[in-house]
Amino acid sequence: MKLSLSSVYRSSNFPAILKSSAFSIPCRSFCFSSLSSSQTSVKAQIPLFLRPARCSATLHDLKKWHDWAKNLASSIGLTFEQSDNGPDSSLLCRELKWLLEDAVEDHTLLPLMGVQNDDKRVTMRAEVDELYNLWNQRIHERRPFQYIVGCEHWRDLVLSVQEGILIPRPETGHIVDLVSDVVSKDDELKVGVWADLGTGSGALAIGISRILGTEGRVIATDLNPVAVAVAAYNVKRYGLKEIIEIREGSWFEPAKDVEGKLSGLVSNPPYIPSKDISGLQAEVGRHEPRVALDGGVNGMDALLHLCDGAALFLKPGGFFAFEYQVSVR
Repeated sequence: MKLSLSSVYRSSNFPAILKSSAFSIPCRSFCFSSLSSSQTSVKAQIPLFLRPARCSATLHDLKKWHDWAKNLASSIGLTFEQSDNGPDSSLLCRELKWLLEDAVEDHTLLPLMGVQNDDKRVTMRAEVDELYNLWNQRIHERRPFQYIVGCEHWRDLVLSVQEGILIPRPETGHIVDLVSDVVSKDDELKVGVWADLGTGSGALAIGISRILGTEGRVIATDLNPVAVAVAAYNVKRYGLKEIIEIREGSWFEPAKDVEGKLSGLVSNPPYIPSKDISGLQAEVGRHEPRVALDGGVNGMDALLHLCDGAALFLKPGGFFAFEYQVSVR
């Protein structure tokens, strides 16, 4: 089994080697206990396209880097795709174009590379030496492109991501669609408190909060302090601090105060069987956090825990939707 990543960034074409789905069940609730958590001091990294443009390079030097990077990408051919469903040269060249656009402030100057004014300086958000280093990491280390540029385009959002954070996939957006559908038919759910457990980048929490509007509230939890910092950064950037509260801790533990009171519960938990982790695409298996991928022997450990907790934390008539996997052979 292989899990692909490479076409997630700015693309709706996701190789469905591992098919993701969501299931939802109205539920009655009873009792559960949890522990409070402390705030993290980890800082989120600023995505490349949001960095201040304090660097510069000549068009000549920029084109020299671009030619080198394109040749390197083209030399890959189908090697990565054939080995583990990784990116082919065509996709890598598209990523190179996106990297260039994120790094250069004035895109109107890009067509001038190699044409004229080679000594003209271009204002940039990264030094050319850094671009060489980043592209080496992309090709030789198979570092995910989303980590290279520090963000992921997900639905209509641009979310900050970095090492230690699971990169949100298009399929996870189906959960947002499910929530939109259910709250459109039930006003009580729309005005209640929701929880996104294992929030990662905060994608689900942000997506759902925009559906609930000012009438609802979302609590987003994560055990990983990096995730807590990144999710908080994304929440702040979208002006949702009054609606979304980020809490550090494992699954239900930070949410003791809403025990039996949740209107809704969502999560994209780890669900890949442990034995299948080694067969994942290099961008995923080598770089994305194993804790966000490995679901135990049969991939169901976190899912079963969430199902048990849902019965305990949801108010009568509450709704939950979790992502899980169906292997396609």
